[in-house]
Amino acid sequence: MSTLRLGDIAPDFTAQTTEGDINFHEWLGDSWGVLFSHPSDYTPVCTTELGTVAKYTEEFSKRNVKVAALSVDGVESHHGWIKDINETQNTIVNFPIIADEDKKVSDLYDMIHPNADSTLTVRSVFIIDPDKKVKLIIVYPASTGRNFDEILRVIDSLQLTAYHKVATPANWKNGEDVVITPAVKNEDIPELFPKGHKEVKPYLRMTPQPNL
Repeated sequence: MSTLRLGDIAPDFTAQTTEGDINFHEWLGDSWGVLFSHPSDYTPVCTTELGTVAKYTEEFSKRNVKVAALSVDGVESHHGWIKDINETQNTIVNFPIIADEDKKVSDLYDMIHPNADSTLTVRSVFIIDPDKKVKLIIVYPASTGRNFDEILRVIDSLQLTAYHKVATPANWKNGEDVVITPAVKNEDIPELFPKGHKEVKPYLRMTPQPNL
């Protein structure tokens, strides 16, 4: 099995979910997507993660992002778990949780790392663009809950840099200055970046975020 890498087409699949059967690519449509895996149902850290994602629904929606979770348990188990998530996290889970009892999707996305655990998925995160290309992969160990503020930050960066000739510096947050990519010639900067720019070094040129 080949490892999934950035720029690859996200593998398509059909699966049962808590919101009915889906074909992944059809379900994504022209949206961005976040697919993230959980070791199993009724696990404590995952319960907090799914509750957090539900609370961030508006943030994902305004970025045109669809979210789907995955666990190696079945739909019936997922539905029971959702009741616990809604109760303990004071929210309503309103995105599909994929059932993957045969580990078909887990294998497609290389979510099981045998040296960590031979049967449970690690905490994988995949961000997928509207062309169905994998734009980001983050893998957390089962013991560490994910930072969904960071995932939103990365989505902001990916969407900005997909349409403008910029990159985002360390610790960048939406609204802050960005880096002009090296491919842009100095003479083209005024037209591309009318807000102006600052040359820190010839290879490090900063400009206000262009899409604001």
